[in-house]
Amino acid sequence: MPIRKYNPTSPGVRSKTSLTFDEITTQEPHGPLTEQLARSGGRDNQGHLTSWWRGGGHKRLYRIIDFKRDKKDIPAKVSTVEYDPNRSARIALLTYADGEKRYILQPSGVKVGDTVVAGDNVDILPGNCLPLKNIPLGTQIHNVELRPGKGGQIARSAGSTVQLVARDALYASVKMPSSEIRRINVECVATIGQVGNLDHENVSIGKAGRSRWLGKRPHVRGVAMNPVDHPLGGGEGKTSGGRHPVTPWGQPTKGYKTRRRKDTDRFIVQRRQK
Repeated sequence: MPIRKYNPTSPGVRSKTSLTFDEITTQEPHGPLTEQLARSGGRDNQGHLTSWWRGGGHKRLYRIIDFKRDKKDIPAKVSTVEYDPNRSARIALLTYADGEKRYILQPSGVKVGDTVVAGDNVDILPGNCLPLKNIPLGTQIHNVELRPGKGGQIARSAGSTVQLVARDALYASVKMPSSEIRRINVECVATIGQVGNLDHENVSIGKAGRSRWLGKRPHVRGVAMNPVDHPLGGGEGKTSGGRHPVTPWGQPTKGYKTRRRKDTDRFIVQRRQK
């Protein structure tokens, strides 16, 4: 999908770019596969602010995505390719041979009129879904499960893909974009190909207001706060820092290991490289 540039008629659009939306075939989502999406404003169920810098933004309807791909051996035709405000990837509406409709993440190269299918022994084509035990080594995959039947959790954002590099009787090894190699049960399913909308990472926001449309509020630096609000705050004049970068609660933010899931260390064959 090409990137659109704008004439510099104002400072806000001088560096602004956007996608052309050439792949989008309809403006309205399929009603039965949408639901209301409540806004939290970054607050938990007790009203406490737990995720800062959130609020505002355009209203959204949530599109119910089929991450499990558990409708086996029934071919489905791609009816539409749609914009989803809740994710960076595009979504595709599938119409199955029995009439049921479901949304999936649109793989790169899959367009309206194409046929995809999920099953244990289907062709290795973009959009088809099958277990890791039946996928050839070296294949690029996305929407990969971590536990059989739970639904895809890995490689779901625009342009994402992981590579199947090894396999034994119980586990398959996949290489992440970070170069981490992780073992996953061979019964877990994955979708062939790469997630579409590859140019998403090349879009320039251009102006602060566009971030507000997305529900992102201004981010205040810790060094601009008072000492009561942040460990980096205060000081005479425009002092900056005075210690290593930390969170408002004093936890280091650069290079500090925060991983606590020791029980899953056995699934990591190779750590991500710096």
